[in-house]
Amino acid sequence: MRWGCLCRFLWLWACLSYTQAVPIQRVQDDTKTLIKTIITRINGLSHTQSVSPKQRIAGLDFIPGFDHDLSFSKMDEILAIYQQIVISLPSGNMIQISNDLENLRALLHLLAASQSCHLPWASGLETLANLGDVLEASLYSTEVVALSRLQRSLQDMLQQLDLGPSC
Repeated sequence: MRWGCLCRFLWLWACLSYTQAVPIQRVQDDTKTLIKTIITRINGLSHTQSVSPKQRIAGLDFIPGFDHDLSFSKMDEILAIYQQIVISLPSGNMIQISNDLENLRALLHLLAASQSCHLPWASGLETLANLGDVLEASLYSTEVVALSRLQRSLQDMLQQLDLGPSC
């Protein structure tokens, strides 16, 4: 009986000793690839090209704009808000984009942890209290502006990852 437990323990220890951590450069590459994939998905929605992301539309001020000095926590906060907006939009492919945003947030948390940044999960709920009313009043405009701004924010994040964002 003791030999059986000892053999199982040694076998488990041998398996665990061969496990290697994922290199942080690979996580960063995966993050950049996922950002590019989300941008491509948004480009695939033809109606998003008809409005400038800088255009201001009354009632859509809660949609995050542009910020070139992005920290990990700011990126997570922005992605949490966009994730809630995107999941509320009725167009096709929004569930996939929302899932991609969730995966992107997880990758950003890994990158932050690699730099010893404690990054709490942002919820974004406070910002979106009136989302239902805005969607009801101007669904098409909200969708186009949100996706255009999301695309621009993702491009900013991609550039910031090359610079090495702060906590």
